[in-house]
Amino acid sequence: MNFDNLKNEWNAENPAESNISSDMLKINQAHTPIDKIRAKMKHEFFYQLFFLVFMAIIPHIFGFSALINRVFLMTYSTTCGFTAYYFFKFYIFYKNSYNLSMDTRKNILWFYYEMKLNIELYKALTYIVAFISVGFLNAFVFIEKASIFSKILNKLSPVYILLNCFVTILIIGAITELWAWFYYGKYLKQVKKVIDELDSE
Repeated sequence: MNFDNLKNEWNAENPAESNISSDMLKINQAHTPIDKIRAKMKHEFFYQLFFLVFMAIIPHIFGFSALINRVFLMTYSTTCGFTAYYFFKFYIFYKNSYNLSMDTRKNILWFYYEMKLNIELYKALTYIVAFISVGFLNAFVFIEKASIFSKILNKLSPVYILLNCFVTILIIGAITELWAWFYYGKYLKQVKKVIDELDSE
């Protein structure tokens, strides 16, 4: 009798233990993408923090006028407010993910759906910050370069302006979606695959 026959007989006599072992192997497969997502979240925090610090010194770099400086201050404080809310939600999720041991389907499922929600928050924050930035750039052009801007606007048709706005929104949306997928989505898909495999048994 060879080893494979012994193994098959053992599994036949202990089906419950064999199933538990199989489930545990699948659950362990989820650990790697979950750990990668946690590492990405940690990096993301520092990237965002660096971005906010860099934004704070932009007026000094470009030498904004007093009026533009006030507009920038409103833009910056609004951005910081939205980002702080996002940081808080992300931090709570990040901390809670370590409080739960990822050794059961229930906990992995919790991580999956919470992370999906946080990715949507992440994308919403990106849209908000992008459109706030576009708004500030428009204010800057209207205030600082009003005469040049009005001459350019007079030469452009309303259809061209609307098309440019539409294309800008599409580009911002595409970049946001692709970045969220590249940074988190592909790892979250691996977690979902493990959950589906556990559900299929």
